[in-house]
Amino acid sequence: MKNLIKFTILFFVIINVEKSVNAEIPRFVDFKIILNQSEAGKKAQKFLKDKLDKGITNIKDKEKKIQDEEKKIISQKKILSPDEYKKQVQELRNKVTKLQKERNTLLNDVSNQRNKARNELLKNLNPILKDYMKEKKIRIVLDKKSLLVADENLDITNEILSRLNQKLKKIDLK
Repeated sequence: MKNLIKFTILFFVIINVEKSVNAEIPRFVDFKIILNQSEAGKKAQKFLKDKLDKGITNIKDKEKKIQDEEKKIISQKKILSPDEYKKQVQELRNKVTKLQKERNTLLNDVSNQRNKARNELLKNLNPILKDYMKEKKIRIVLDKKSLLVADENLDITNEILSRLNQKLKKIDLK
């Protein structure tokens, strides 16, 4: 009987030690995969890519018009008076400057929206990570890019990704 009690106590001690040792082992998450492969991340990327492509197409069309106008002005250089020529060249330069500002605005808008989407994803990811850590009694979670080498069994990316997909379906960027 004493041996049975000793064995039972030893068994529970070993189980508790194993649980506490597992809690001490850090886990890691690949945030790049979370940002790029989550449903909300994919939708946000598609929206931003479409917006950028549409804006660039629009800008290229305007560039083509400006180039055609430039050729027209150059071909009329001998026909136009010097003052009229300078006036048209200045107008063309103003259009080019305006187009450059439009391009910069487009790139800044897309960049700001990309940052907004990333921050929104991370804001929703944080409570998921905290709940997972509490549930699994994990004390630390690291970003995969901060690691040199790690056992793939410590990777919790897929579990976190599925929880994020359940919680966050899309990010409003409009």
